[in-house]
Amino acid sequence: MPSKVAFIGLGTMGLPMAVNLSSAGFDVTGYNRSPHKAQALAQRGGQAASSIAAAVDGADAVITMLPDSPDVETVLLGEGGVFATAPEGALVIDMSTIIPETARALAQEGEKRGFCVLDAPVSGGESGAIAGKLAVMVGGPKTDVEAAAPLFEAVGATFVRVGPAGAGQTVKAANQLIVAGNLQLVAEALVFLEGHGVDAEAAMSVLGGGMAGSAVLEQKGAGMRQRRFEPGFRAELHDKDMRIATSAAREAGVAIPVAALAAQFMAALCAQGDGALDHSALLKIVEQLSGRQSPS
Repeated sequence: MPSKVAFIGLGTMGLPMAVNLSSAGFDVTGYNRSPHKAQALAQRGGQAASSIAAAVDGADAVITMLPDSPDVETVLLGEGGVFATAPEGALVIDMSTIIPETARALAQEGEKRGFCVLDAPVSGGESGAIAGKLAVMVGGPKTDVEAAAPLFEAVGATFVRVGPAGAGQTVKAANQLIVAGNLQLVAEALVFLEGHGVDAEAAMSVLGGGMAGSAVLEQKGAGMRQRRFEPGFRAELHDKDMRIATSAAREAGVAIPVAALAAQFMAALCAQGDGALDHSALLKIVEQLSGRQSPS
C-alpha cells in the first residue's frame, strides 16, 4: 500500500483531492507551478515542494492532475520530470483528462523505465473533489489498479478498472459527451420554460423527480436558473475534452452527431470569451440563439 504520495497539479480539482489524501493518512507532498497552491496544501495537512524532483523524492505513488495532454507529457517526460526523478517502481497515476493515445504512449514509456502507470481520470467536478465523491475510471494492469485502490478510495465514491492503458481516458471522453449533451438540453429546457412564463424553479424540481432527472440537473440547475456561472468546471476545459472526444470518434469511425453539435456550442461559448465560466454557461448560447436576455 502506498504511503508517501507526490501530487502534481493543485488546481480547482487537484488541491481538494490532495487534501483528502492527506486527511486519509497519506504523507502528501504537492507541487504546482504557482507556488501559493502548494502552500495552500501545506496549510491543510500536506507539504509543499519547490520542484517536481523534490515532490517525488521517496514517493511510493505520484499523482498528476493537469489541464491537458502537453502538460502531462512535460511533467512526466521532461527534464527533471517524474520519469527522470521518481523512485523506480513507483505508481504513476495520471488523473487528468487527456488524449487516450497519449495515455497509452505514456504507459508504454513508463513501463520501459520501471514505473507502473495508470490513467485514472475523474468525474464529479469541484464539489465531488471537495467531498471525496469522485467517480474514477481507471485504465491499466489489474494488479497496479489494486495497489492504487486505497488512493482512489480516498478521493472517490467509486472507482472501476475499465480496461488496459488508455481505457480510462476513453471512458472519460464518453462521460464528457454525455455531460455536454445533458447541459445543452437542460439549458434549452430552461429557456423554453421561461419563454412560456412557467415557474422554472417549480418546473425543474418536478422534472428532477422523473426520468428527466440527472446529476447535471441536480448539480447545475439552480445555478443556471440564477445565472450563476462560477466555475466548478471551466468551459474551456470541457471544450478541450470535447475536442478529444470528437477526434477519438473520428479515429474509430463512430458517428456522434448530437455530441458534435454540443461540442460546437461549447466552442462558441469559449470563442465569445466565456471559457473561464462554468460549463453550464452554455445557457448563454441558447439565450442568444433565442434572441432572449437573461431575466433580471
